[in-house]
Amino acid sequence: MKRRFVLVAALVIALGAVGWVVVQKLRGPAMDGYQVVSRPLVQTVVATGRVVAVSRAQVGSPITGVLLERRVQEGDAVKPGDVLAVLRADDLEAAAREAEAALAQLQQSTRPQAQAALREAEARLAQANREATRRRDLFQRQLIAREAMEQAVQAETIARSAAEQARLAASSLAAGNPNEAAARARVATAQAQLAKTIIRAEVAGTVLTRNAEPGDLVQPGRILFEIARAGATEVLVPLDEKNLQVLALGQPAMCIADAYPSRPFPAQVSFIAPSVDPQRGSVDIRLTVMPVPDFLRQDMTVSVNVETGRRDSAVVVPNDALGQVQGDRAELWLVAEGRATRRQVTLGLRGLALTEITQGLKPGDWILADAKAPVEEGSRARVKTGTVPADATDTSDPATRKETPAKFD
Repeated sequence: MKRRFVLVAALVIALGAVGWVVVQKLRGPAMDGYQVVSRPLVQTVVATGRVVAVSRAQVGSPITGVLLERRVQEGDAVKPGDVLAVLRADDLEAAAREAEAALAQLQQSTRPQAQAALREAEARLAQANREATRRRDLFQRQLIAREAMEQAVQAETIARSAAEQARLAASSLAAGNPNEAAARARVATAQAQLAKTIIRAEVAGTVLTRNAEPGDLVQPGRILFEIARAGATEVLVPLDEKNLQVLALGQPAMCIADAYPSRPFPAQVSFIAPSVDPQRGSVDIRLTVMPVPDFLRQDMTVSVNVETGRRDSAVVVPNDALGQVQGDRAELWLVAEGRATRRQVTLGLRGLALTEITQGLKPGDWILADAKAPVEEGSRARVKTGTVPADATDTSDPATRKETPAKFD
């Protein structure tokens, strides 16, 4: 009796197993997949850049000379007019003193002498005039000979000529005349040359480099100091040119300096280069940082996340579920009523791990995880339980940074 019971039980189990296998075959193979849901999506471009000043001023010497003093070093903040360095200027100082002495001689000696000579010449002319008048009167009264009268007239003419010459000489030395203007110009030239021996900052900023020390011979064309202009700071980022279609001015970004990973700071896309580097296949963008964190330094390495798209509610699928991608169209396997069918969908925001579906899917649909799954159109299929990850933040730009693939449950 017991043996019969055991045989019956074994037969029931065998029939159950066969039935289960048959049911599973009728239901189709179980395959990895996801249930589509709607949730927020943020697309970012991730890359690495460096901190740069909006502009840099390169300071050199306009003349050849020996560096006598260097008054700044790297990191010093300077203002317009601050002295950076001083050159030896013995010969230029002598030239300036000589020009100043010449001008002083003109003003204090030559001009007064000319004026005194003019007064003397005018006095002699007045005396000659009186003498000529007196002798004409005597000649008319026949008290003197004609020769005596003519001598007086001739002396008057000579005195008048001398007075005219003295007047011209004094006029040429008067204030504002060409001679004084030329002397002042020589003084200004000498002083300008002397001023070139004092090298000053023309802009406000921070000294980045110094390339000369006291005793060095400096010449025009040699860069002595490099100054980062004060004001806005930027982050220069080279991006793969494939990202051009999603980049736009004004996009927000979040930056993290490698030296200060716990202190992220905001930035904004302010410039997109008009050309692409043909060697690297990249395009440079600049992010304006405002306000500028106090820890930022020139040429710091910075990781950048540029937000290129945002959806408060979007239907997203993992990229491995998409196949036959052409432009904004793609195909995937949709599982409905136990059968797998090809479905064409329209793409929206696209990234390295996730892509937005704008048409062709709705929340609650089931899709296969592999676009190349070994199934046929209309064949039966089952989806293992799974959903698109709740963290739908996506990134792109694989050419500039290695990304960690998204994980799915």
